[in-house]
Amino acid sequence: MILPIVAYGDPVLKKQGEEIDRDYPGLKELIANMFDTMYHAKGVGLAAPQVGKSIRLFIVDAVPFADDEDEELEPGEVEFLKNFKRVFINARILSEDGELWKFNEGCLSIPKIREDVLRQPDIEMTYQDENFKTHKETFTGMAARIIQHEYDHVDGKLFTDRISPLRKRLIKGKLLDISKGKVQTDYKMRFPLK
Repeated sequence: MILPIVAYGDPVLKKQGEEIDRDYPGLKELIANMFDTMYHAKGVGLAAPQVGKSIRLFIVDAVPFADDEDEELEPGEVEFLKNFKRVFINARILSEDGELWKFNEGCLSIPKIREDVLRQPDIEMTYQDENFKTHKETFTGMAARIIQHEYDHVDGKLFTDRISPLRKRLIKGKLLDISKGKVQTDYKMRFPLK
């Protein structure tokens, strides 16, 4: 089932997500619905707060980046991204490393706005998968960036929190319009001020 995506300005997007366990009600259905919602909206990641749930759950499927020939990816990265579909529960980033690199990010909760965001290219993290098996892994490049973006959501942060105050002032009107529902999307949204 396709869920409405929560728009910029909704308080759920600024809350720190709570950890969950395997008894979380309707978890398998929620994960399936999140994948349906993400694919319908043509996203590469979606976090539970974006569908109104303040929990530490996000999903990724990086195939669109692997298929996009315009992206400058490292050798071997394309093959990895073609198979990079994961569920992350109770994720914790343990370390971020490497020289900051800029990439133009967007967000399904902030449609029609893209900004350059600096992030480190290497992360080490722990998380549980949909079967609650614990993993400790290192991710690099585009995979790390997608994870960092979604991880920010479960920490109550948005990519707009990572841009300069000047850039944020310049897009303030557009952000307010989004919160009021004055934006056209090809997917269902839930607006806080409409």
